[in-house]
Amino acid sequence: MANARVTVHTEAGIDRIEPELHGHFAEHLGRCIYDGIYTDDSVDEDGFREDVVELLDDLEMPVLRWPGGCFADDYQWEDGIGPQEERPRRRNLFWGQGREMIPEESNRFGTHEFLEFCERVGTEPYLAANVGSGDPQEAADWVEYVNYDGDTTLADRRRENGREDPFEVKYWGLGNENWGCGGQMDPEQYAREYRRFATYVGTQTAHMLDHDLELIACGFEGHDWNHQFMEEVGGTPWGVDYPLDHLTLHHYYGRTMSVAESDEDDYDEFFLEALEMDHHIERLASAINAFASTRDIGVIIDEWGSWHPEAQGGTGLEQPGTVLDALSAAAVLDIFNDHADVMTMSNIAQTVNVLQCLVETQGDDAFARPTYRVYDLYAPHKGNEAVTTSIETPTREVDDEELPLVGASASVDEDGEVYVTATNLDTRAAHTVEFTVEDATGDDVDAQVLFEGQEPDLEVDADNADAFAADELDVTVDNDGTITAELEPATVAGISVE
Repeated sequence: MANARVTVHTEAGIDRIEPELHGHFAEHLGRCIYDGIYTDDSVDEDGFREDVVELLDDLEMPVLRWPGGCFADDYQWEDGIGPQEERPRRRNLFWGQGREMIPEESNRFGTHEFLEFCERVGTEPYLAANVGSGDPQEAADWVEYVNYDGDTTLADRRRENGREDPFEVKYWGLGNENWGCGGQMDPEQYAREYRRFATYVGTQTAHMLDHDLELIACGFEGHDWNHQFMEEVGGTPWGVDYPLDHLTLHHYYGRTMSVAESDEDDYDEFFLEALEMDHHIERLASAINAFASTRDIGVIIDEWGSWHPEAQGGTGLEQPGTVLDALSAAAVLDIFNDHADVMTMSNIAQTVNVLQCLVETQGDDAFARPTYRVYDLYAPHKGNEAVTTSIETPTREVDDEELPLVGASASVDEDGEVYVTATNLDTRAAHTVEFTVEDATGDDVDAQVLFEGQEPDLEVDADNADAFAADELDVTVDNDGTITAELEPATVAGISVE
């Protein structure tokens, strides 16, 4: 008998699930860029790791944020253009390179390398401009260098450096964590700085460029900060009232929980912390609506994911990749689907080797982590219409809160096919789940499952990576179209229904 039920209300649309909700993030930190994306013993003629390129190309990443992170707010973009042998070697103020975390930056990987990598893997670039230690002229010059097709010194310099056509980058972040490593600004100070940068960067839209720029402002998990920022950034007698297209914040979880040293009670607390994402999205959206109700401003979570004690500055923020982390990612992606009406992008941290990365490299080997498998399973949602789900689930009391043990989200594509994803966050027991898809007969059902029979603390490596791939999930379909599946402990399911 089922003890959990998911009802998919196919006519109760939420909004389009922007593919950018499955976005990614790469920073000059540890082995993310060097020995991750770029330059090691297994590279193509341009210095990119062929194995990493292949894995990320297969994943069809929609957007990739670069160069940071804290690194972005101390980055001078002109250091990373021109002949590589002539580029200056700088200190990396916040991080370092390699597992040794040497606090130096060679600038071998710069603007052209990043944007060519994006083209190679078929992803949209998102550039984060330096507000903390930079100035508006520097940011505006970067936009012109990258995007302008006219006859200026900067556009010609791009051509001299090997790129004739503009890159047409549309996503531009103006600052990163400006409440912290980006300058330790208060919200009013950042709002004034943001308006100053947006004036010089944003004016190029529809004046110098053939496409609109989308400007992204930095928010904070402390939500009073966001209200104060929005109030101040809109208080101007001239120009656009709210010169931003998106407002973002960062949410990491698991900082006190070493997976290898934890038990099932700790796992429950970890999932509860991950599910706080729902609260943060709602609060950020409410700050936008409180001040800019007539302005279409999207919510972005451009850094998020698990961050365990193993991920320390001295080790390049590397941590084991586990089923537990992948389960948390699935639960968060379901939350993103449910907030498709306000969310425009997310960027999990980070793409390769660092924190909750999707791809790991070990010498000449590159392999998919369990979180990669979740993104692959959730890929059919991208571009669909998110629809409302009603969920009846058992719960467990955790620190005076209730942890829902079964979660789900659903979407409908343009042909009417329904895709449902579901998680069993219970690491102790299986749960039998009934799925009712309104207006569906259940005549054609395909179902897959991740992590069946695997321990939640199982770590991925080059030898066992293939074991985390999806398997077929056994389901039964009743005469009325109800689908029943048993979700083993710590599993994720994807079910398509025509």
